Amino acid sequence: MTRAPRPGDEFLMRDPASHPPAYAPGYKSSILRSPKYALLALQQSLSETTAPVFRPEELGPRDNDLILNAAKDGMPIGERLVVHGFVRDQLGRPVKNALVEVWQCNASGRYRHKKDQYIGALDPNFGGCGRVLSDENGYYAFRTIRPGPYPWRNRINDWRPAHIHFALSGDGWAQRLITQMYFEGDTLIANCPILGSIGNEEQIRSLIALQDTSAFVQLDSRAYRFDIVLRGQRATLFENRVQGDTP
Repeated sequence: MTRAPRPGDEFLMRDPASHPPAYAPGYKSSILRSPKYALLALQQSLSETTAPVFRPEELGPRDNDLILNAAKDGMPIGERLVVHGFVRDQLGRPVKNALVEVWQCNASGRYRHKKDQYIGALDPNFGGCGRVLSDENGYYAFRTIRPGPYPWRNRINDWRPAHIHFALSGDGWAQRLITQMYFEGDTLIANCPILGSIGNEEQIRSLIALQDTSAFVQLDSRAYRFDIVLRGQRATLFENRVQGDTP
């Protein structure tokens, strides 16, 4: 007996094999950020199985367009891209009304942040952040500029591959996911200490967006497909009724 997930349903147990270890010495920031003791497993409560509900009218008309949402005196510099895909859970079900938040550096590899002192030029017409809601089928899409690579102080001459940061909020806080999207064919991926901490080639490939020629915008933009998987809710029943329901 099965039914659709409902608010308050528990989520499937997290699969530790699908996530990199918290402590990865090759990625030096993890030495200070990682927990020193084993994590505790707690019973899920409303604080994990529920989350804020977002409506389309709460988002601005240009929130999903990083090309236009911070432009002042012209268009931002760089290669124009469309990023699109589906948000689904572990069981292949679409996650509708998922809030997909993105942020990134500009085409020269510099973030619009006061602490970013990289010599790459700032772009006065590019803010580098946006958001979009997934539709009934879990589909999302946004426009942006291809981010540039940049050096970072992990090891001597380490460079980050071009990437876009994602933060997703689904039906419950247990689905909360913060991740990064990389681009097919980027030669810096193979030597990235962050990706190297994963240790699972299939999981690394799941973070690499593939070029999607079918979604190119003629004489305008290339496109990349990036599908995202969140934790799924337990909606399969093994009895005639849900525990606690009235007979």
